[in-house]
Amino acid sequence: MNRDSDSDASKSCNDQAWIAEGLPINAFGKALRRRFGGRVQRVSIDAGFTCPNVDGAVTRGGCNFCDNRSFSPSRRVRLKQVHDQLTGGIITVRKRYNKVAGFIAYFQPATNTYAPVEQLREVYELALSLNDSPDFHDEVVGLAIGTRPDCLPESVLSLIEELAQRTYVSLEYGMQTIHDAGLVWMNRAHTHADMVNAIDRSRGRGFEMCGHVILGIPGETHEMMMQTAAEIGRLGFDAIKLHNLYAVHGTPLGDQVLAGEVRMMEREIYLQTVVDFLERIPPDVVVERISGDAPSDFLIEPKWCLEKSSLRSDVEAELARRGTRQGSHFVPPAQPPADRPVPEDKTPDSIRAKIETRGRLPVLKMES
Repeated sequence: MNRDSDSDASKSCNDQAWIAEGLPINAFGKALRRRFGGRVQRVSIDAGFTCPNVDGAVTRGGCNFCDNRSFSPSRRVRLKQVHDQLTGGIITVRKRYNKVAGFIAYFQPATNTYAPVEQLREVYELALSLNDSPDFHDEVVGLAIGTRPDCLPESVLSLIEELAQRTYVSLEYGMQTIHDAGLVWMNRAHTHADMVNAIDRSRGRGFEMCGHVILGIPGETHEMMMQTAAEIGRLGFDAIKLHNLYAVHGTPLGDQVLAGEVRMMEREIYLQTVVDFLERIPPDVVVERISGDAPSDFLIEPKWCLEKSSLRSDVEAELARRGTRQGSHFVPPAQPPADRPVPEDKTPDSIRAKIETRGRLPVLKMES
């Protein structure tokens, strides 16, 4: 099977579909409906992983904006087993919606490829094995795996490629920005070159490649953020998540915001920036999110990010006012992504050692 050709055909079909429907953006929910024939919901799973900028593999302290409690309900209570989190999440969603065509097991908090490969296999397979249960027969239609670009050695990519032959898989790369100064400010402890290396080794393996981008990083100009937008098409992402930078209590960034040292983007500036960004990315890229938020009891600023529905409506209204849509100002790269060469694996040795030689993660809760 030529997966590159299949992927290109799927993209082309999806591109034509949302435009034919008169939509302003290639929205995630609609794209999932086309793929699976109905509503598909993600269920967040906390598998207890850590990150290499937390445990000392590359640095310590973690990202300056990150407090996993702010975006994962499971970290505000006792860490449950992967199986229990997934079944509980499905039951909750079933109560909320009358009809759901399927569920995506979303390994979200921390770095979800940062463990021994066979342990990763065990965790991913545990989520998929729910389909063998009479109560949840064939309800898990895929996996979404959040990670860092420096935690994808060949052994991990081969595992994900193998899974993608059986089910839908979305690999979410924490790119954040193409500018290394911003990555240093965040304490990411990886460079954009790591991102380029990871995606150039990921392309054509049959899984979806989703880039996570943060807008509003201190020191980044509008032009710099548009340079990040151009990189989405240059590298050939299949999907994108846009988040505004926000501050929560208990983080270094939160302390800086409370001290008046850092300011968050104002709503109108963010709205215009998002629209400019969307106009510059390829029309076949699926837009999974256009903003981020946190529970109100954790959030410091900006408060406007709690109003997700109105922000989405205003983004669509601004596109309509301009007479544009996603991709209207997209400039294809001189070298198509499919023609980019596959580089050698440059996963840092300190991370590779953790993934390929370490024993079981003691914090990980497996099914009894």
